[in-house]
Amino acid sequence: MHLHLIRTALATAALCANFSAAAHESDGKLGSVHFKVSCNAEAQREFDLAMAYYHSFAWEQIRAPLERALAADAACGMTHWARALASLDNPFVWPGNVSAKTLAEGEALMGQARKAGLATQRERDYVDALAVFFQDADKLNHRTRAKALETGLEKVATAYPEDSEATILYALVLSANFDPADKQYGNQLRAAKLLEPIFARQPEHPGAAHYLIHSYDYPPLATQGLPAAQRYSKIAPAASHAQHMPSHIFTRVGAWNDSVAANKVSAQVDTASGPNSLHAYDYLTYAHLQLGQDRAAQAVRDSAFAISKRPDNFAAAYAYAAIPARLALERGDWATAAKLPLTPAADAYPWSKYPQAEASNAYARALGAAALRDAAATETELLRLARLRDAATELKIGYWVEQIGIQIDVVRGFAAFKAGQTEVGIAGLQKASLREDASEKHAVTPGPLLPARELLASALLERGDAAGALREFEAVLHKEPNRLRAMAGAGVAAERAGDAQKARDYADRVSRQTAQADADFPGLKLAQQSVTR
Repeated sequence: MHLHLIRTALATAALCANFSAAAHESDGKLGSVHFKVSCNAEAQREFDLAMAYYHSFAWEQIRAPLERALAADAACGMTHWARALASLDNPFVWPGNVSAKTLAEGEALMGQARKAGLATQRERDYVDALAVFFQDADKLNHRTRAKALETGLEKVATAYPEDSEATILYALVLSANFDPADKQYGNQLRAAKLLEPIFARQPEHPGAAHYLIHSYDYPPLATQGLPAAQRYSKIAPAASHAQHMPSHIFTRVGAWNDSVAANKVSAQVDTASGPNSLHAYDYLTYAHLQLGQDRAAQAVRDSAFAISKRPDNFAAAYAYAAIPARLALERGDWATAAKLPLTPAADAYPWSKYPQAEASNAYARALGAAALRDAAATETELLRLARLRDAATELKIGYWVEQIGIQIDVVRGFAAFKAGQTEVGIAGLQKASLREDASEKHAVTPGPLLPARELLASALLERGDAAGALREFEAVLHKEPNRLRAMAGAGVAAERAGDAQKARDYADRVSRQTAQADADFPGLKLAQQSVTR
């Protein structure tokens, strides 16, 4: 299966190197979308194109067809609705990517939609459903408004069951409004149940495939997302995000070669300003590191830093900070981690907008300092993480407040262990592991920079508790299949615990996964421990 996917992805790259926003040049390259509106034929064609772009999160390309639709039919009020919908960007990154300016403009667009013309009750219902997200934004918090949007779209989908677009958009917002603490995955599975029959009936619809991947982007659900992942890149070969998005599932199941292939094509297909490239590069870096391909991962980092005009969005900012942090931490290069510069290039991101991105840098520096037993530097970075947590609190991005809090717990436990406070450190890492387990991975990242439980397992192994370490390494692998450091650690722990068969099994797995690794790079050293007798 994986070889077939790689060949398909590489063949797609040549097909998709360039594409125009013009509808006739995009036929067959963005999938099949028909969102019926009461506009003339030309406006309808452009509106369908715009929604095809929307369903692959191709934000830069949406505006032109909507402008052409309005030029073709000034009474096509739904064009203003679509502009407002697209202005909200990726719902899986809410609320950090929705500014006060966007909310104000969105409310104005709702008025323009009504003024221009909404010929049917269905169109008025669509506008009313979206309008609630923008209303009273200065009084109501994001969660309340996002839930109101979800409810509004549910009403549209229920009122017009023949309108698959309504159901698809409802499923998207339902899935994006998930509760990170809900380990039953209620919203995600409800969304998937809505999307699966549409995907079966409309196998060329980009949104059905795309949002199924998002709904299944969790360790216990990931294998259910493979059919959509295997289809999506073929449905919309001209969309960079469609090439990247299958790698969310490939990452969850540990299919690293497939992830490499998908993200290489995604970066190649991306537009000149590279709105998706940095996000793809983060996933690509992670996949290369799991294969022991440090040289390739470093080349990806260099490509990321070479982007001259980096897009001002959270996904790009996160990747920009996370990529160098991954390179140092995955290789156990604590000295490099401790000295990571915040801005590897001359110009920096406006970090004050993205404290959760900057936290990746602070976390790596803190772990590096702790491993080197530099208490003063560790405390400096812990104070920085606390300030970033406060900044995230002010921005009302509660998920990331929790994630930075987990990072602080990990660093404190790791630092205590390295400072010789063995039991205090292990207890701290156990606490952090439970806290991390209770949360969920965000769509912006392929995985944690270093899982708390993996550091706990390493600490137990260092203390001499090989059996306990093996249990913890295997718990990591249950959540993060084929993670190289965890597999290698499990092999070492099994050998020390006297489980020769399990040690051989992990040795074989590591050997197969690193068959194309860079033998002379540090990233492979840990893996080699598990095949050395």
